Amino acid sequence: MQTHQYDVVIVGAGGAGMRAALEASTRVRTAVITKLYPTRSHTGAAQGGMCAALANVEEDNWEWHTFDTVKGGDYLVDQDAAEVMAKEAIDAVLDLEKMGLPFNRTPEGRIDQRRFGGHTRNHGEAAVRRSCYAADRTGHMILQTLYQQCVKNDVEFFNEFYVLDLLVDHDLAAGDVADGEEVNVSGVVAYELATGQIHVFQAKAVVFATGGAGKIYKTTSNAHTLTGDGMALAYRRGIPLEDMEFFQFHPTGLAGLGILLSEAARGEGGILRNADGERFMERYAPTIKDLAPRDIVARSMANEVREGRGAGPNKDYVLLDLTHLEPAHIDAKLPDITEFARTYLGIEPYTEPVPVYPTAHYAMGGIPTNIEGEVLRNETDVIRGLYAAGEVACVSVHGSNRLGTNSLLDINVFGKRAGRSAAAYAATAPFVELPDAPATTVEAELETIRTRGDGERVADIRRALQETMDANAQVFRTQESLTQALADLKSLRKRYQAVSVQDKSRTFNTDLLEAVELGFLLDIAETVVVGALNRAESRGGHFREDYPNRDDERFMRHTMAYRRPLASADKPAGDGAFDHTEVFDDYQLVLGSKSVTVTRYQPMERKY
Repeated sequence: MQTHQYDVVIVGAGGAGMRAALEASTRVRTAVITKLYPTRSHTGAAQGGMCAALANVEEDNWEWHTFDTVKGGDYLVDQDAAEVMAKEAIDAVLDLEKMGLPFNRTPEGRIDQRRFGGHTRNHGEAAVRRSCYAADRTGHMILQTLYQQCVKNDVEFFNEFYVLDLLVDHDLAAGDVADGEEVNVSGVVAYELATGQIHVFQAKAVVFATGGAGKIYKTTSNAHTLTGDGMALAYRRGIPLEDMEFFQFHPTGLAGLGILLSEAARGEGGILRNADGERFMERYAPTIKDLAPRDIVARSMANEVREGRGAGPNKDYVLLDLTHLEPAHIDAKLPDITEFARTYLGIEPYTEPVPVYPTAHYAMGGIPTNIEGEVLRNETDVIRGLYAAGEVACVSVHGSNRLGTNSLLDINVFGKRAGRSAAAYAATAPFVELPDAPATTVEAELETIRTRGDGERVADIRRALQETMDANAQVFRTQESLTQALADLKSLRKRYQAVSVQDKSRTFNTDLLEAVELGFLLDIAETVVVGALNRAESRGGHFREDYPNRDDERFMRHTMAYRRPLASADKPAGDGAFDHTEVFDDYQLVLGSKSVTVTRYQPMERKY
């Protein structure tokens, strides 16, 4: 076991992690731990753009952006966070431009902007051009730009190190820490892929920026590595996960594959059509049509299919039509996504519409934080020295449905804030003493799986998990489907106790790490399903066919999911609708709630 000591340790090297590293590394000694080479992080897959009310192309302002974010999130957005994000969006874009990011330009030389779903002028009057973009490779450009800046500023990276435990000085999972009692982070434990060695990183501050968990679903735009590691590690340590039932299904995944075709295609004039050639979004969102928020478009597409208006031999998808656009325009603005259609489906977008269907894309929920990136362990108390940013976090700027291009903005605004806050804290805080034998739990878990004889195969359990989530907890949900998903998850949890791997080596053992990641996926899927079962309403990305209306009286609160031992008497406060406990083999999932911050915009019916 090797021990390292840094003021700030950042876990994850995507956009949020590297933006945090740029802020922290100029102030205190900082390390970035990442299970991938940094430029392989999933931020690089984001295509469409990063929104800010620059008003470079047409009239816009940050207040309209704030309102669109709140309305798009179906009023579960914490409005103080939305205001921060919209206000700081302009500087976030300009910061990247000064770093060298090659945004597309207007003829006058300004940063060009395109339309995106749910972004409107004057509180819904019409779609507005707010998304700053670099063709359809914006996330890739952001990732490369931030990495170059990190290299320039001598940020220390530990590549292909898997963080497998979070160290805090109180046992939050036991549920016996009083409200208001001080809890401090002391570091993380990581596994080095190249050697099989365990490393302990002692830190005054830790920033989680580990991304999402889309691989709980079979049909997803997410890479194989997005297994919810940071969320699950926090959850296992007794930190709650907020609003996990809200998962976004991006409307335009390549049919049958899930590979993403950016919303930029519709922003540039692409039209969704059913088998009859009808532009069906005119029926569902007559004002902004194909540029409605993603949850509305995804449900509309799924509804067209199930009512028999789907295209193709099995009538199981709809069509994204770009054929009315000039080929030169497509090549200039959408080069990558059109190449995806040619490569994966053999479709020529110049002359043929592209088959598309919703794909699991983004977790609105995650580790609860305040606007400074500090992690909350209940409604009010922070864990000193622990921060989170990006998709792993839930500052609740997205509420129950994220608007397109708010994610690349989120990672830059709150990545910067988390890095700055972590550095400020670490500049004066002492190191917290590490626990005795800090790596014992990780070593025991790895050795148990590595040395186990014949048992369950990782791929078999993962496939069963993804199939039940696709079938029972996707765009449309019911009590019956979610109950089936929960029963399947409990069965899979038992099977996971006997999981084994074929590779018994100690170096470059990705088989072993996939087994560990499978455990994380099961943790996350359980919080999604239990939260969805308990939330007997429809809001944003969570649509219950048996409860099709939004219920602000009972459910205008954030869900908080806590993992506790079976013997624990602790029961986080859950007033009425959130008073629920689900028992698993050796632990219980206890639901609580947290209030929604409302500043300027009172909830109203969501129409487009």
